[in-house]
Amino acid sequence: MVTSLGVAVVGFGWMGRVHTQAYARVPHHFPQLTVRPQLVSVAEDVPGRAEQAAGQFGFASTTRDWREVVADPRVQAVSITAPNFLHREIGVAMAEAGKHIWIEKPVGLSTADASAVSDAVTKAGVQGAVGFNYRNAPAVEAARDLIASGELGTVTHIRVRLFSDYAAHPDGALTWRYELERGGHGVLGDLASHGADLAHHLLGDITSLAADTAIFLPRRARPTGATAGHALATGGELGPVENEDYVNCLLRFASGARGVLEACRVSVGEQNNYGFEVHGTKGAVFWDFRRMNELAVSRGTTYQDQPVTTVYVGPGDGEFGAFQPGAANAMGYDDLKVIEAYRFLRSVAEGKPYGATLPDAVRSAAVLDAMVRSVESGGWASPA
Repeated sequence: MVTSLGVAVVGFGWMGRVHTQAYARVPHHFPQLTVRPQLVSVAEDVPGRAEQAAGQFGFASTTRDWREVVADPRVQAVSITAPNFLHREIGVAMAEAGKHIWIEKPVGLSTADASAVSDAVTKAGVQGAVGFNYRNAPAVEAARDLIASGELGTVTHIRVRLFSDYAAHPDGALTWRYELERGGHGVLGDLASHGADLAHHLLGDITSLAADTAIFLPRRARPTGATAGHALATGGELGPVENEDYVNCLLRFASGARGVLEACRVSVGEQNNYGFEVHGTKGAVFWDFRRMNELAVSRGTTYQDQPVTTVYVGPGDGEFGAFQPGAANAMGYDDLKVIEAYRFLRSVAEGKPYGATLPDAVRSAAVLDAMVRSVESGGWASPA
């Protein structure tokens, strides 16, 4: 029996739009779901933006105050896609009101924030999903299975990279993303949080790390109006960038493996250059987000001069079969969020977690906080 689930979206920038589109597409790709999302409410404090979303996507009602969503009995599940500094307050309030939450990473500004939301979800007995979308790529799931199977031998080291140019323009507006109080720690929360999740997802617990960070564009112009995404601003008052543009981090894993995680938001010439390289004693696997549906794999027993083969993921890998009938048919970024929405809704329907959860967010946040402590001390640090 299929039942209706009233959902709301809090914060309607780009990511709020992505969540909304994912809800609309879930029944098309996963008809076996026993719940169907119904768009009940959208909350956004920028004048006119919620009304525009309702007109385009069919939300039944709009509000500029997310607290009205907390009190709305029609809403059983909420996507929280508001700025980072609001994650804790909104997440805790929604969970305490008995609403399931799908919240974007990094879930607040610190481990304490992520833990508060996680604890509220546990105490309320609701489901909580987190937007670590890259782990949902079928190729990433295939790589994880390959590593777990032992075909690469004992994993020796991993390199995770996340390079982007979204903040490379010197006229990029000084939005909340660049402020410690509202955005938290810059590229750590935005990109390195994904890297920490991928590293753990593939190789297990990180036991210690040593990090270095830098701010390469120290001043930006304040915006003179509402912004969305990574807007440009000229002529506004210049202000300081308070959080890091770049991080480089050495990792040690409980397994004995070693790693490097590097992320930068001001890399001119790089557009979403995200990926990883995992090496073992008998082989290696490589993934590049820009070729999302492929893996480069080396395995065998020759060790030296061992070839690398391109493998196209197919219906047997992850949720690929819900989108395409055969290997080498491309999937895209938005498909990853559809998978995320499916796993969130399945968690609600079955009462048990699927996909990335709040404990995953806490674990990632602990790694990021350890990076901050490492930078401050100039030495190694361990995730709490």
